[in-house]
Amino acid sequence: MSETNTPAAPPWWRHAAIYQIYVRSFADGNGDGMGDLAGVRDRLPYLRDLGVDALWFNPWYLSPMADGGYDVADYRDIDPLFGTLAEAEQLISEAHDFGMRVIVDLVPNHCSDQHDWFRLALAAGPGSPERERFWFVPGRGESGELPPNDWQSYFGGNAWTRITEADGTPGPWYLHMFAPEQPDLNWEHPDVRAEFESILRFWLDRGVDGFRIDVAHGLAKEPGLPDVGPDPDVTRLPYQDCDAVHDIYRSWRKISDSYGGERVFVGEVWLPTPEQFARYLRADELHSAFNFDFLCCAWDAEALREVVDTTLAAHLPVGAPPTWVLSNHDTIRHVTRYGRADTSFDMGDKRLGDPSDVELGRRRARAAALLTLALPGGVYVYQGDELGLPEVQEIPDHLIQDPTFVRSQGADRGRDGCRVPLPWSGEPGSLGFSPAGAGAAPWLPQPSGWAGLSVAAQLADPGSALSLYREALALRRERLTALTETLRWEEAGPGALSFARDGGFRCLVNLGEVPVALPEDSVVLLSSSPLVTGVHGERSLPTDACAWFTIG
Repeated sequence: MSETNTPAAPPWWRHAAIYQIYVRSFADGNGDGMGDLAGVRDRLPYLRDLGVDALWFNPWYLSPMADGGYDVADYRDIDPLFGTLAEAEQLISEAHDFGMRVIVDLVPNHCSDQHDWFRLALAAGPGSPERERFWFVPGRGESGELPPNDWQSYFGGNAWTRITEADGTPGPWYLHMFAPEQPDLNWEHPDVRAEFESILRFWLDRGVDGFRIDVAHGLAKEPGLPDVGPDPDVTRLPYQDCDAVHDIYRSWRKISDSYGGERVFVGEVWLPTPEQFARYLRADELHSAFNFDFLCCAWDAEALREVVDTTLAAHLPVGAPPTWVLSNHDTIRHVTRYGRADTSFDMGDKRLGDPSDVELGRRRARAAALLTLALPGGVYVYQGDELGLPEVQEIPDHLIQDPTFVRSQGADRGRDGCRVPLPWSGEPGSLGFSPAGAGAAPWLPQPSGWAGLSVAAQLADPGSALSLYREALALRRERLTALTETLRWEEAGPGALSFARDGGFRCLVNLGEVPVALPEDSVVLLSSSPLVTGVHGERSLPTDACAWFTIG
């Protein structure tokens, strides 16, 4: 008797739909106006019914919140703002019971200035071993009054801050590629490497399924910390993508591979070339990384096709799955971006003052959702994407909490506009974000018009964005996740994109100015907008719309 060898199912992370939870803005369980773990636990049935495979949590660790939790004071404890370590352990277990994996944010490039290590370093004094875990460097100039080099913070301003010693004398400078409250760790020091390997094991032992690695390209610095210079080569900056970073991830991969259950590393990797990006995805390093080129791409058929082709080509040699994402906690919500005249996105110039046609943006966002969910590989959904939420651009200055607002002297209004608490119902006060009767207002104000975009309102509307996401995610899981990570482009006419995948599945996106005819024998599975029916029954896809279909 011959045996039939059934191909092994691909690892879950190669095709997962992962939902990003910015805990502070997801759901408030205790009525203090801040999202918390209790609120997430209450909403796990919603996330299960949405149809996602995994949950990615932004930092929930103990933190002074100088940068929304990305300034970590203790990597092994939960901030009281969100709950307790015991609650986190319960949440991980309950998510698993609902069939969803859990990915937690890890912030290894820097910690908080309130972290025990940094406080000990300040107290220990010049030349102490404690200071070697960070980048304490003498200044330039006659009295050390100038920064050690010309590096600039990602948040604006100088990347160095000078300390004052305990006796009142000026001391060395310390490096912070983000806010001064976020000192960079020195990854050349063995204590740093050992500590983060221990942190990985701490959370893996508690059942997390993976880690999203913040600033994954930035941990290693070029020896000697040289100047960038007036005309830098963006592919060779001394504070990012240094060769030593890859040895760190190889050591981490050995740890994750020693645990069962297909644990995963996801890198936040912002780099200028696909070749640099792909090096992080070699078989013994990270499993996957965010596709920021796709997120930043304009709503344009030619540009989108080029990004898709480049993405697939970059991932193929290293055997890693592509990923697709439209928004996250750092970017302008794509409903607003797609309603602008210039629909691209640039992290260095968010153009928050640009006018936006929100209804146009919402129509395009629906089409973009189907496009991303149809592409091979994994996909990320930022909380509120499934509701079609726009960017909130009217937050009063005195309520803005993002440090980029202060660091840029108000030139950059920051990222709070995509972090406004979610609307769960039309209930006055917090739109269901907090329990009924809660006295505290949400930590950022919600637009009054969001009642109509709430979960409750959209669940009752079969034509809503939420209903579209639920149906699309269910169809994706049923039809697409077992397919190979390939596609074949088909001719679709000016301004349109059409591709086929295994099993006869097809996706058509119309980014042009006129309707695009569907094949006569097409069987439409789902469309982001109603089809146009002609006088003879012929069907067309309207502009700024996407359809999934099969032939025959």
